[in-house]
Amino acid sequence: MIYAVRTIAGQEKNVAEFLASKAEKEKIDIYSILATEDLKGYVLVEAPNRGAVEELVRRTFKVRGIVPGETSVEELEHLLSPHKIIENIEKGDIVELIAGPFKGERGRVIRVDKNKEEVTLELIDAAVPIPVTVGVEQVKIVSKSS
Repeated sequence: MIYAVRTIAGQEKNVAEFLASKAEKEKIDIYSILATEDLKGYVLVEAPNRGAVEELVRRTFKVRGIVPGETSVEELEHLLSPHKIIENIEKGDIVELIAGPFKGERGRVIRVDKNKEEVTLELIDAAVPIPVTVGVEQVKIVSKSS
């Protein structure tokens, strides 16, 4: 079964790495640990029972607790299967540049080229709106257009 462990938002990857090393060092029966960007503030832990997860998170820094209940792999399929970000980006979306010379800037998508996997956007904070074309791997969606 899979259990959701609540963490401090933004610390999911650090918590997952710490829990993995703790499970290995203390020989706790844990099958897998997953920290995904789609699930802010949570780390997923696959274990045979809740007791193993409770033992794992006991006295662990940055862990807020275990969410009541359990889930299965089928319910989390959408988090586990890879999907291209280009399929989700639409004209009018607000994105943040995560790489390149404009890293950290936000822009509004004005054109999406699915074949080249590029987006053209206008930087929001720029004094003069200049269209910038970047690869889809350089952006992350901040908000969707209505």
